[in-house]
Amino acid sequence: MYFARSIRHCKSCGAAAEYRVPTDDNRPRAVCTVCASVHYENPCNVVGTIPVWDDQVLLCRRNIEPRYGYWTLPAGFMELDETLAEGAARETVEEAGANIELQPLFSLLNVVRAGQVHLFYRARLIDTHFAPGPETIEAQLFREHEVPWEELAFKTVHETLKLYFDDRRQGQFGFHCVDIG
Repeated sequence: MYFARSIRHCKSCGAAAEYRVPTDDNRPRAVCTVCASVHYENPCNVVGTIPVWDDQVLLCRRNIEPRYGYWTLPAGFMELDETLAEGAARETVEEAGANIELQPLFSLLNVVRAGQVHLFYRARLIDTHFAPGPETIEAQLFREHEVPWEELAFKTVHETLKLYFDDRRQGQFGFHCVDIG
């Protein structure tokens, strides 16, 4: 199954692009009908953190679509000119206004149907002063039994939190790679 294609015009010359399998390739690409430039579409990285204070995790209630009003970990699209870690820290500040110490990468979740890869770092909160940005209604700490599991915005957040609390109970954190259907 191929992801929905969206390139209609060449990014180099502006002429019409059509999807076909270029020579020496194995899948359809947007190819310019005039200059023959090949344009690739690749998955987007979503980066974020699991900010923790003692036995609580910080969640943000979304003030934007998709999933307005639902809870999520602070995360968003990685930008050009930043590392995974820099993007995760930036998103945590933008969405929660939280001061963190970044810890090791915890989870990588492949979301093939959305053309995304989600990556979450563990993070230690330095304090409990939050200043949510415009994309967040509120930021709040939750113990495991308090997490609004039915109100989580995304499967990747649900899976990451489940893995986090499982590892926490075992007293040892690993790295997890998951495919989300």
